[in-house]
Amino acid sequence: MSKKKSFSWSENCEPHKLRTKEIISSHPEIRHLIGRNPYTFLVIVLCVGIQIAMSWILYDESWWFIFPCAYLIGAFACHTLFICIHECSHNLIFKNRVLNTLSGIFANLPLVFPSSVSFQKYHLKHHAFQGIEELDADMPSEWEAKLVNNSTLGKALWLLLYPIVQASRLGRMSKEIKMFDKWVALNYLVQLIFMGLIFYFWQWKAVVYLVASFFFSVGLHPLGARWIQEHFLTHDEDQETKSYYGVLNVVNLNVGYHNEHHDFPSIPWNNLPKIKKIAGPYYDSLGHHRSYTRLLLRFIFDRKLSLYSRMARDNRGKTKATPSNSKSVVNVE
Repeated sequence: MSKKKSFSWSENCEPHKLRTKEIISSHPEIRHLIGRNPYTFLVIVLCVGIQIAMSWILYDESWWFIFPCAYLIGAFACHTLFICIHECSHNLIFKNRVLNTLSGIFANLPLVFPSSVSFQKYHLKHHAFQGIEELDADMPSEWEAKLVNNSTLGKALWLLLYPIVQASRLGRMSKEIKMFDKWVALNYLVQLIFMGLIFYFWQWKAVVYLVASFFFSVGLHPLGARWIQEHFLTHDEDQETKSYYGVLNVVNLNVGYHNEHHDFPSIPWNNLPKIKKIAGPYYDSLGHHRSYTRLLLRFIFDRKLSLYSRMARDNRGKTKATPSNSKSVVNVE
């Protein structure tokens, strides 16, 4: 099986701005969907409550029972909380930015590791500079792609350890983003106090349950296929963003409507399906996914898919000065 030796490289800017202009021109009524959804905070309260309750229920259970509960219950609650943090990063819950930041810190509590404020810092760069390694934390590093490539075991381990892998990418963004400030410090302090209380009252089983829930929620789990769905080149070499139209959008808070979200990042999760309904012809012809389980298995076992199956760009999306640059060619061996 031939292996890719490079990402696919584009000389064009990220594709969403142009489509947004076209859709707005054809369907100006979509502007009415822009706004905020304060009821998302109730979702945060529910999911945080579920994880705290599960920590209490499981602290005196058998060890073997911890991981199935984390996989079947905790992963879903944590994934929903991660999406709520995503909504906070776009200021889609409250008008006040501070309230969104505090909501993100609260949603972060059962996720063990302090990350909500840092996520807010780098996520908007992902929208503006999609595929540019030093600005897009969603883009795999060259060392990741070279190390894992299309290995079945490598891809499975990459997903299992995905939170660690993504954290390792933040160093490359330090020139553009101030990664530590008072809000990050507050995020760390609140998280330390919360996890300290969890350990004090319910000991190691509760902590292990929360850690396992977190890793399953974004890793080797059908929900982890979301990272493949969003921007991997699973259909063709040109379409770098895919949507997911399956049942797990209930848990995902419709973030599976990912083309729609990138086209209109100021529209909250509850209105994303309405974008597709209004501007269907723009999305119906695009490749999409309907099963995370099928996509997860395909990613792991299909040797045609690798970490190089991503669209990359440089010069902040502007036309390259040297089109003949070797990066612009996808090499195989």
